[in-house]
Amino acid sequence: MSGPSTPKPRHWPLSLERTQRTVRPASERVVTTADAQTLRPQRPLSDALREAALLRGAPTGYGGDLTAFRLHMVARLRQAGCRDEGVLAAMACVPRHQFVDSALATQAYEDTSLPIGLGQTISKPSVVARMVELLRQRPGGPGLERVLEIGTGGGYQAAVLAQLAMRTISVERLRGLHERAVRQLAPLQLTGLTLVLGDGRLGHSLAAPYDGIIAAAGGHDLPHAWVDQLARGGRLVAPVQDPALGCQVLMVVDKLGDGSIVQRVHEAVRFVPLESGLGDS
Repeated sequence: MSGPSTPKPRHWPLSLERTQRTVRPASERVVTTADAQTLRPQRPLSDALREAALLRGAPTGYGGDLTAFRLHMVARLRQAGCRDEGVLAAMACVPRHQFVDSALATQAYEDTSLPIGLGQTISKPSVVARMVELLRQRPGGPGLERVLEIGTGGGYQAAVLAQLAMRTISVERLRGLHERAVRQLAPLQLTGLTLVLGDGRLGHSLAAPYDGIIAAAGGHDLPHAWVDQLARGGRLVAPVQDPALGCQVLMVVDKLGDGSIVQRVHEAVRFVPLESGLGDS
């Protein structure tokens, strides 16, 4: 950030209202639901289940080899504006179809969310690519030594992060989802990936500080534990409810070298609520 009109970074915490007025480069603007379509990582589960029923028994094509589908997905992400070749390469490596029902294998590479059980859906590839790309644009550079993911879900985004970071810690509060992710990630034999059953609002202090923290659920605030566990030069990417706009927005938080905090508001999003405590399903 530079120029005579650029505000001096302030220290944590900042309110969303204050952030929108003062801490945003001129090249970025808040995207509201009035001027852009909300970025939705999940869609209503009923819609996903209805599509699953229609597609059950559909042929996989390409003799069961889904590599062509995955590469086509990556090509679409590039055309849609993803410029981080590291992110694209990571998504080209991870078999997304292994994280959904086998009947939906070919649909796994469409830009849509799909059911993964326990009333949950897997996020769209475009949403995963967008958030991970933002994470790698941190002040300390794209290299990531340690990353914390809040909300493992089925484990797909954790697998993508594991391609890009030396060590990835992923925390899930629902036991059923945690156990599912453990089963689905085991065949990939990813090094440096640790799955934790725990309260995501508390982060995971045992492996802190983190170069990057990424959240797959949004609340009315950013937990202080996340910011405390962020390394200097690190970046946090998470959805947060914006009372002024009346919707969730994608919030990017940078911790600079002097320990000060800079927040930026990006596009409107819609994620599942961020909740505390542990649950069975």
